[in-house]
Amino acid sequence: MTVTLSIRNVPAALVKRLKRKAAIHKRSLQGELIAILEEAASPSRLTVDELWQRARRLGPPTPGD
Repeated sequence: MTVTLSIRNVPAALVKRLKRKAAIHKRSLQGELIAILEEAASPSRLTVDELWQRARRLGPPTPGD
């Protein structure tokens, strides 16, 4: 089942950026918005490699930690 959503008062500059992004991905504006919503609503699961990279960016613990 699908549902129709409406978003009002979207700033023109944001619409322009979204249309540009849609064109880059070869999608309609509606398709781009659905892709953005899917990404935002999907559960966040990190791979082991992504988790390792994040831990490395934090650096070694300091003695006060």
